[in-house]
Amino acid sequence: MRGGGCFAGFCFFVLWSLWYFIFSPSTPRLQNQPPRHYGITSAISLAPPTDIDSIHTQKLLEAMKALGVFEEEEELNHRLVVLGRLNHLVKEWISELGESKNLPPSVVANGGGKIFTFGSYRLGVHTKGADIDVACVAPRHVERSDFFQSFFEKLKRQEEIKKLRAVEDAYVPVVKFEFDGIEIDLVFARLSVPTVADNLDLRDNSCLRSLDIRCIRSLNGCRVTDEILHLVPNKENFRLTLRAVKLWAKRRGIYSNVLGFLGGVSCAVLVARTCQLYPNALASTLVNKFFLVFSEWEWPRPVLLKQQEESNLNLPVWDPRVNPSDRYHVMPIITPAYPQQNSTYNVSTSTRAVMVEEFRHGLAVTNEILQGKSDWSKLFEPLDFFQKYKHYIVLTASASTKEHHLEWIGLVESKIRVLVGNLERNEFISIAHVKPQSFPGSRELCKQSGYVSMWFLGIVFRKVENAESVNVDLTCVIQSFKDTVYSQANYLSVLKEGMKIEAAHVKRKHLHHFLPAETLQKRKKQSMPGTSQNAGGLQRKRTSSDGSCLDSSRDTGSRTPDNSSLLHKISKVDTSTAGRERLAP
Repeated sequence: MRGGGCFAGFCFFVLWSLWYFIFSPSTPRLQNQPPRHYGITSAISLAPPTDIDSIHTQKLLEAMKALGVFEEEEELNHRLVVLGRLNHLVKEWISELGESKNLPPSVVANGGGKIFTFGSYRLGVHTKGADIDVACVAPRHVERSDFFQSFFEKLKRQEEIKKLRAVEDAYVPVVKFEFDGIEIDLVFARLSVPTVADNLDLRDNSCLRSLDIRCIRSLNGCRVTDEILHLVPNKENFRLTLRAVKLWAKRRGIYSNVLGFLGGVSCAVLVARTCQLYPNALASTLVNKFFLVFSEWEWPRPVLLKQQEESNLNLPVWDPRVNPSDRYHVMPIITPAYPQQNSTYNVSTSTRAVMVEEFRHGLAVTNEILQGKSDWSKLFEPLDFFQKYKHYIVLTASASTKEHHLEWIGLVESKIRVLVGNLERNEFISIAHVKPQSFPGSRELCKQSGYVSMWFLGIVFRKVENAESVNVDLTCVIQSFKDTVYSQANYLSVLKEGMKIEAAHVKRKHLHHFLPAETLQKRKKQSMPGTSQNAGGLQRKRTSSDGSCLDSSRDTGSRTPDNSSLLHKISKVDTSTAGRERLAP
């Protein structure tokens, strides 16, 4: 026995020595291994930052602070307190629910359950006043109906909770509320496990087993967010760069997933890919490289943060080799967590063209900044949308009551991309650019239609060789869009009396009939040489969430005519090369 013990000890020593030789940091083998690279390719540059890079990054930070991007420490702490209280409510509710279902005391005591944040807050890039996306994750004895019934009632009893409402029929069912001044969007996922531990890692694909599709969708936000953070080389550099890119996208009018522009997830994936390609760069360099990479990107080549993984869960993933519909996506930006999806499936050829133009403009501006010829405030100058185009389509949605109006504009806005697609298919139209911001109707419109919201689409007509004038008939395009919206409203049983959609072609010089002068005024500062005149002036943020009317005549210097006369059905647009554009009778 003594000899056997010595032999076993000798074997252990040999194995330990072999392990140490292979894995010890001091061994030549490990030192000769190449450094880890992030993403599906090696980095473009591993250059470390210079002193001037640090100076540019500090100036970028100061420019963003001046625009009120960052929350104060007190606000950040308040969010933590609110999330802590919400997490306590979830645990308390799950425990009470277990008792009401007569579960064994051990199950009630160990059931767990917790909340996970995702989106901009989890990424660390939320702005002042932003809402928090939260997922409530519960064990298997908690049903979805329990969440929308007993937990909803529990929330209703909390004095700090206001504006509580449930949206059960949404693509991702959600409960929305304001908790002590903080807006919360709370989704629900029920795992097929008896206990939800506090150290649960949602990145593990096994947590998706035996879940219904709504739970998978609810978990997707958390899984994507965590995977993005896992795949970037330096989280702080990533966060500051993402803040800058999101601010730029909003100011330049290309931040709206529903309208076919960039959303929060797509911005995060693009910035994360830039960080992977320049892993040691600071934010000032990364912002510039972001524009360099994606102004030259060969769309529709997809943007991926890692190789798409396979799984035996058989969930639908983005794969143009298998799914014919995926082959028509013009700007695929793929989420990194299984099941991988295209975060920009709403992008059209027009919105992609607008974004690529903005990428190029951003590259020119940041090149100037890094050369010391300009400062960071220039990057965040708003787009001068109402000076950019000669032709516009004004789309109005109206309803007779405030409540009907809020419901109606949500549906109409979600379908504007259908109108853009219809316009793109017209052989005489090259660009249909919708401004993401909506505007309240003028007093004249509101007198006739009640609560009114307006959207504006800039239109670029193709030049036709050997033709002085071409009549473009848009009647069918507009009518097809209206039919789509009304059909969807009927299907959802939300169409009420007084809900209407109208559209009109308007030339730039007539926009003052719809909008006040301060919204339309042209920037005094000239654009950069070699770029289009599209650097917009600072304009007061306006919203049509309540359909409140505007007095559009107050700053025009003349009496505004009845807007209803301009809002007749589109028939033909004369795109004369001599500037005689008009609406044909």
